[in-house]
Amino acid sequence: MIGFRVCRRKRKVDAQWVEAYRQLPVANVGDVMSRMTAAGAALRPYYTGSKMVGPAITVKARPGDNLMVHKALDIAEPGDIVVVDAGGDLTNAIIGELMVAHAAQRGLGGIVIYGAIRDSAELSVGSFPVFACGITHRGPYKDGPGEVNVPISIGGMVINPGDLVCGDPDGLLSVPIDDAETIYLAAKKKHEAETRQMENIRAGKNDRTWVDAALHKQGCVIEA
Repeated sequence: MIGFRVCRRKRKVDAQWVEAYRQLPVANVGDVMSRMTAAGAALRPYYTGSKMVGPAITVKARPGDNLMVHKALDIAEPGDIVVVDAGGDLTNAIIGELMVAHAAQRGLGGIVIYGAIRDSAELSVGSFPVFACGITHRGPYKDGPGEVNVPISIGGMVINPGDLVCGDPDGLLSVPIDDAETIYLAAKKKHEAETRQMENIRAGKNDRTWVDAALHKQGCVIEA
């Protein structure tokens, strides 16, 4: 039934790209995607630990209801990121520490909630990756409907089942499966360039002539 179904994920990003992207800042990945792909500033990390990278298991949930999230946690494979579009609603929490403990025990790679969580104090000091839009003590319902492994949208960013999801303290984004190699190579080049620039800054050799050049190009008057 459309709107209440569990679909089979037909493919997912290759493990080599999961490990490759783990070495890159999310900001560099976003830069080479023309800064047009992001889950929005409201989606923040609630954990203490390493970067979150893995293939997406997607969930479209009724706001305030987590029945289909439970199903996704049960069928997800080790390393998967369960990404939930709960409409951005903050009225009821979609997950708490019990569901996160279940996900961690199964070896999943993280949970993203476009909505609210609870037990935030416990989750924030834990190492299991959790991203969410906000916090409330009010618990969820478990009635459905909802869908698992369908295309979803978070803040205008489309995520398909199996796409690569990357998250760090700066935020979160998704890389389409078919573009993973191209985007990785561009982001790696960007990261290497910024690493060299940081070395020059620390050595007092950073070239700042581009600032005045940009101002002159735009017709800015600079008084002597």
